[in-house]
Amino acid sequence: MNTPYTFDHNAFAGPLRSAYAHLGDGEESGDVVRVAGRLMLMRTQGKLAFATLRDSSGEIQLFALAAVTEGFEGFAKLHLGDWVGVSGEVVRTKRGELSVKVGTWVRLAEAQHNFGDKWAGISDFDLRYRHREADLWANPASRDSLVRRSQVVRSLRERCWAANFTEVETPMLNAIATGAAARPFRTFHHALDSELFLRIAPELWLKRLVVGGFERVFELGRVFRNEGLSPRHNPEFTMLELYAAYWNYLDMMSFTEELVAGVAQDVLGTTEVQYQGRPFSFAAPWPRRTMAELTSAAVGEEVSVHTSRARLVELLSAREVDVPDSWGPGRCLAELFEVTCEDSLWDPVFVTDFPVEVSPLARRREDDPELTERFESYAAGRELSNGFSELIDPVDQRARFEEQARLAAAGDDEAMTIDEDYIKALEWGLPPTAGLGVGVDRLSMLIADESNIREVIAFPTLKPRRD
Repeated sequence: MNTPYTFDHNAFAGPLRSAYAHLGDGEESGDVVRVAGRLMLMRTQGKLAFATLRDSSGEIQLFALAAVTEGFEGFAKLHLGDWVGVSGEVVRTKRGELSVKVGTWVRLAEAQHNFGDKWAGISDFDLRYRHREADLWANPASRDSLVRRSQVVRSLRERCWAANFTEVETPMLNAIATGAAARPFRTFHHALDSELFLRIAPELWLKRLVVGGFERVFELGRVFRNEGLSPRHNPEFTMLELYAAYWNYLDMMSFTEELVAGVAQDVLGTTEVQYQGRPFSFAAPWPRRTMAELTSAAVGEEVSVHTSRARLVELLSAREVDVPDSWGPGRCLAELFEVTCEDSLWDPVFVTDFPVEVSPLARRREDDPELTERFESYAAGRELSNGFSELIDPVDQRARFEEQARLAAAGDDEAMTIDEDYIKALEWGLPPTAGLGVGVDRLSMLIADESNIREVIAFPTLKPRRD
């Protein structure tokens, strides 16, 4: 099949519809344009042929006449799904449809799979995500969601720049699995004869840059966690992570709510969101509620990190949660919060005062050393962000890492390991600093009104085919 190496087109469907909205029925513009895209519909009526051309901006009709169109018979035999380039005059048919009256045309690529009726709205899960290139044509809503995601990423980046954050890149291959508590992906570097890990989070690298004098830094990039698949989880996902010297977690909460509200305003034109048929508002300020306060309300009695472990275990067991011997009261409280509260947090809210036991990198509260200056934000029943005042004491940090190592030895495959290089960096001096991580995929789900994370990831992780 001989196809051209290029096609010099100068017009798109969407802008053409706007620019020639004034044309009356049966009126010709006298303007010749060159359009290109994929054929989504073709119907012939003797010496007439009508086709629908779809490009990245929308759809426009192609109007071919045997007396006008060069190679009319070949045009009428094009396959659905073929890519074509067309040169012709912009007209409006007598039936009122804005069209390009085909003068010359060329097939740019042949669709060797059927783009007929069975592609009109792909519903098969495996087909949609395994052949996303077809899904994007058959289901325009799929493309719309990915465009929304792109707009979210752009807004996040521009707002961080506007707040004087410097964008950086940190390693994705790490000698140890660190940065967050999660099971890592392992790989092997043959030249170094060393096991390496795909990064769980860029946190420790970014804070080392703060030690080095970058007072505000951020990174928008992939992170990897060896966990299961669900409508809210994909093992590789995108994180916005940023750090600001001289801030604490209260400053970071204020920045977070303004950032997210600003993204909604940039992308949707409003902070009032309809998600899965239910409204909520991203407008700041968001309420602040402690983990203990929310959990106490959910279980019907006062609980906190100071509640006896035995009572917390009873409350978890009543909810069919198995409690390993390695869990202390802090971990038990955090798990109890997760099973009783998370799904009910619809309107945006900051949950604060996380136990030290589940916050190995966060600074302790001065008034209660069993708690940390840490928050997570929730909206529509899901975690959206995580942030805290950073632990800057290298002695305390070593002790926290050692406790994580103890948990790992007890069988916790999500526990962190001791990062000696990071501890040494803290010994050089980290000023008071606050950090934030925002799940870009989850924020995109809320902005795009999608219930499944796969809809906002171009090529989500799937189980490999065995056939």
